[in-house]
Amino acid sequence: MKNLVILGAGTGGTMVANRMSRALPSGWSITVVDPAEKHLYQPGLLFLPFGARDEAKLEKPRQETISPRVLWIRDGVERVETGEKKVVLHGGTILPYDLLVIASGCQPHPEETAGLLGEHWRDTVHDFYTLDGALALRSKLENFPGGRLVVNIVEMPIKCPVAPIEFIFLADEYFTRRGIRDRVELVFTTPLDGCFTKPVAAATLRHLLDEKKIEVEPQFNASEVDGDARILRSWDGREQAYDLLVAIPTHRGAAFVGASGLGNELDFIPTERNTLLAKGHDDIFVLGDATDLPSSKAGSVAHFQSEVVVENLLRTISGQSLEAGFDGHANCFIESGFGKALLIDFNYDVEPLPGRYPLPWLGPMTLLGESRINHWGKLGFRPLYWNALLPGHPLPVPNRMSMLGKHHPKNISQTQA
Repeated sequence: MKNLVILGAGTGGTMVANRMSRALPSGWSITVVDPAEKHLYQPGLLFLPFGARDEAKLEKPRQETISPRVLWIRDGVERVETGEKKVVLHGGTILPYDLLVIASGCQPHPEETAGLLGEHWRDTVHDFYTLDGALALRSKLENFPGGRLVVNIVEMPIKCPVAPIEFIFLADEYFTRRGIRDRVELVFTTPLDGCFTKPVAAATLRHLLDEKKIEVEPQFNASEVDGDARILRSWDGREQAYDLLVAIPTHRGAAFVGASGLGNELDFIPTERNTLLAKGHDDIFVLGDATDLPSSKAGSVAHFQSEVVVENLLRTISGQSLEAGFDGHANCFIESGFGKALLIDFNYDVEPLPGRYPLPWLGPMTLLGESRINHWGKLGFRPLYWNALLPGHPLPVPNRMSMLGKHHPKNISQTQA
């Protein structure tokens, strides 16, 4: 019996496991390793701080999300010994593998920034990238009387890089509906040159930020938090005073990645950008947030990558050459508040552009334009996630990005906005 072992049962790992359970030839077994009892629908965390009360629907028992043809081991990974082709678990179990998929994701690490994880954590300093953090922030915002709210991205990369922008857009709506928006200063600080990395999308988003009177502080690389003085400092000496700080902490890959010598300084795995092989290995594939790729760490990317990983696992088993099938494709909804959202679709080489999606020129969703149907598309994605995406059912969305229905806008500066 040959063994396919998958480390991590988040979005990417679960999709690969479920699809491979139907596609593997006889003589192969599938094992998934993940210590968490429940699967969390992470996009739902964004809405909890602003009054959503559906946290019970954001989680499902992991056993319900994985095919019964897949063996799930509820344990953590100590290390991978690539020379001996084995995985060592925390409990001492050793799993030999013939093929390995690493889909162990990444997690926020507030302890990486001086003062962030201090006595003021979950009081005047919050996060919303964890369930506990989003729930604590909901309680805080319910009684927030006004003042200076600063949203800070400590450093990149992070999971769902548009979520901090969505958060501050929704904060604008939230305080407006509470009738205290005139008593709240909203500030967005980022280590990037602007609110987004590509000029066309950056210009659109910057226009919305200006319209909503949200201050943007670019190239702000956070060095420490002085919780007593309520000051966020950058490495170049700049300061941002706050009454409430919402931080997106440094993200790191899984600890076993570093212990195995597989990762970079943040424990992300150097990955071949098109085949998704771990660099230097022909029997290890990587997907989702665990990679070091310059693609967005978002659920859509894990979906598109999973199709390539499944194809290349089967090609490896049958002795065929690998398919260079991943082009960096990502698409993301961006909540802009008041029942509207934008949609962006891009890849390694093509930035987000205006247009229609998924049907060229017909839509029904607009690219880089606010609309209510985009908002409902984001909300409607949750049942699709549980019932189609995770089980690995085919979706009518191409793995590679298409230029059909997109166009380059005129009069957009090719500098960061």
